[in-house]
Formats: sequence, structure tokens, C-alpha cells
Amino acid sequence: MIQLTLSQIKLADLQPLIQLREHKVAAYPWTQVDAIELTSREQTQIQEICSHLINHDTALMNEATIWSRAIYPLLLLAEQDEIEAWAEVSLHAQYPRFELSGVVDGVLGKSIAGRVESPYLVVIEAKKGIEAENPVFQLYGQLLAAAYQNWQQNQQPQQELYGCYTIGDTWKFLRAQVSDIETERPSLTIEFSREYVEKLEAELIFKLLKKIVSQYI
Repeated sequence: MIQLTLSQIKLADLQPLIQLREHKVAAYPWTQVDAIELTSREQTQIQEICSHLINHDTALMNEATIWSRAIYPLLLLAEQDEIEAWAEVSLHAQYPRFELSGVVDGVLGKSIAGRVESPYLVVIEAKKGIEAENPVFQLYGQLLAAAYQNWQQNQQPQQELYGCYTIGDTWKFLRAQVSDIETERPSLTIEFSREYVEKLEAELIFKLLKKIVSQYI
């Protein structure tokens, strides 16, 4: 059994183990949010979050500060019913040929009895700078782990869920479909959104979060 740590996964680790299909950045139906309406409370809170960013140089902030000012507040605002925002969530998955384990930076998922039962959106806060690792492949591993956890709950042959990585206050979303979970080479299909800058597009980011959450209520 091959052991993979979520924070250290590279493309070369995944290629022999899964069938990976990556689609280009495009305006997919799941990114269309014009029909999503915001309440007056949500609009006020988004404006408050932005007020703590607009006059600050986010390029000079460390990751912990940006997470607390920009990223987690929008995740928290997107909570609905049993779907809650969590930070530092442990995930584990055991596929036929490989095992995944580690901690993800953030999750929006169904929460029961003080634990995340089903993670529907996993979030990586990527490091900044030219020496930083590519966050995409770590996110692929986290999506595979989250899909396995959801499959244990609902036994659906195809799991649909979402991922996101943030660099500074820039968000990049992914839609993932995981299938053939019980086979030797499970399938992971990925679609990418464009980038969204929170200082300028906080409402769009939140609408996309709200749309994602609404699929699982």
C-alpha cells in the first residue's frame, strides 16, 4: 500500500495511481452566479470584510493574517444549516492501491457532533513566492481524500465536490468528479475557474461559495 501525505503530494505521485483528466479554465455553468441573490445582512458583512483589506497591501501580509482577515470570514459567512466552515481538518482515505492522510487548511462541509462528516469544499492557503510548491496537486490529493470520505457516507458511484486554493486574497476554484473509487485506478476529472481577487470581487467569490453550499442542503 502506497502512503501519501496530503501536504507533500506531487503530480508524479498521482499519475501512476489515478486516471486524471484536467479541463482548461472556462466559464463553466457552475461558475455562473448571476442568479444568486445576497441578503442585506450578507452584503453588509461582505462590505465589512472588504473594509479590512482595501487599504492594506495584502502582498506584504503573511499567510495567517490573510487567512484570518480575508479567507475564513467568507467561508464562515457561507455556512447554511448543517454545512459549516472548519479550519485544520484531518482527512484520511484508503483506496485499493494507495492511502491518503493529512490536514487541510479549510473545509465547508456537513458537520455532526463536533466533526466534519462530509467535506464538500476543501481549501488550501498556498504559500507565496517563487520557491512555493504548486498547490494544485496537493489539492488533487485532498479532493480524492474528501471524495472517499463522502463515498463512505452515501455510496454514490460518482462523487462531485469542489476545491479552492488561495494565494494572498486571490481565489481559484476547482470542480472535481471522482469515480471508480473501488478500482485499481480511480478517476479524477477537474474543471478550473478563473482567478477572483477578493479586494475587487468579494461578492462574486461569496456568491460562488453560496452556490456550492446550496447544492448540498
